[in-house]
Amino acid sequence: MAETTTTELVRTHGGRQVPVPGTYTLDRAHSAVEFVARHLMISKVRGRFADFDGRIDIAEVPEESSVQVTIQTTSVFTDEASRDGHLRGADFFDTEQFPLIEFRSTRVEPQSSDSWKVQGDLTIRDVTRPVTLTVDFEGATRTPWGQDRVGFSAATELDREDWGLTWNQALETGGVVVGKKVRVELTVEAVRSDSGDGA
Repeated sequence: MAETTTTELVRTHGGRQVPVPGTYTLDRAHSAVEFVARHLMISKVRGRFADFDGRIDIAEVPEESSVQVTIQTTSVFTDEASRDGHLRGADFFDTEQFPLIEFRSTRVEPQSSDSWKVQGDLTIRDVTRPVTLTVDFEGATRTPWGQDRVGFSAATELDREDWGLTWNQALETGGVVVGKKVRVELTVEAVRSDSGDGA
């Protein structure tokens, strides 16, 4: 169940708490777009994209809501300079040719729990494929500066090769350097566009 301290910013729909209708813009300073991939078959490497924009349109009927997110591929960061350079190169994101990753939702459905299923089209390297995010509404509040804010978390698992990210190397002991499956995790704080200014 979502937690909130400002009751006028949420409503109940189908027994669930949801935000009031409106357009919400992602606050990059308080949001994160991250991914986790297996390395050498024995560990996991976490990375993120630092530069992204997004918009969430909450409809009167929540199932009619929509989401769109644009990510700058050059902003990929894993805390290791040579790996980041490799990810920006032609073997992976090829940022000069394909500067953007884009997601646009196509369907929003409630799950049996308090979660939502958000289906959409994900475009990487000009390849567009459907994905499904599991989304949780984390609550809503009003800041001391008069801004109405909502929080969401979301996750999905992708096969990177579906988008042409096929680079790999075999290991002598079996397996490969980079796993095919990548978990994507988003933590989002978004500001209602008609609310006040502030930090």
